[in-house]
Amino acid sequence: MRRCVVMAGLLGILPGQAMAASGQHASAAGAASSTVIVPITLTHSAGGVLNFGTMTVGPGGGNVIVTTTGTGVAVGAVTLISSGAVSADQFTVTGDANRNFSVTTGAGYVTAGSSSMLFATSPSSGQATLSASGAGTFSVGGSLSVGSGIAPGVYHGTYTVTVTYD
Repeated sequence: MRRCVVMAGLLGILPGQAMAASGQHASAAGAASSTVIVPITLTHSAGGVLNFGTMTVGPGGGNVIVTTTGTGVAVGAVTLISSGAVSADQFTVTGDANRNFSVTTGAGYVTAGSSSMLFATSPSSGQATLSASGAGTFSVGGSLSVGSGIAPGVYHGTYTVTVTYD
């Protein structure tokens, strides 16, 4: 047995060891690529506004809901006045043709002096596809919370809209 171990040691073939020929190596070329597309842009349509309309408020308050098609509905002790037009907001998206994109909208406040009302927003579609010419549109509706003791006035505010390629 001793002779086998000595012979294995002399030959360099002990178990668990592998010997490569000196200077032997291998290499290969990898591949890399990149595609640059047209940046996505968002434009607020001229004259577009999420308008919750003109209203009166009774005890208990309520909500005004504006759909993404621009229809207004009063809930609770809120009454919409017919002369006060409601409307959904409008946006245009441009970018890479036929590319999918996502839309997110944030909440906001409308204020008049020291009075404010919270509103939530929702886009007409959370995901859409740009046309073959690289254009798309969407609208934004929302829900305004109207407190019972809210002061009369003309209220204005803003909210954030973000579009992102999928």
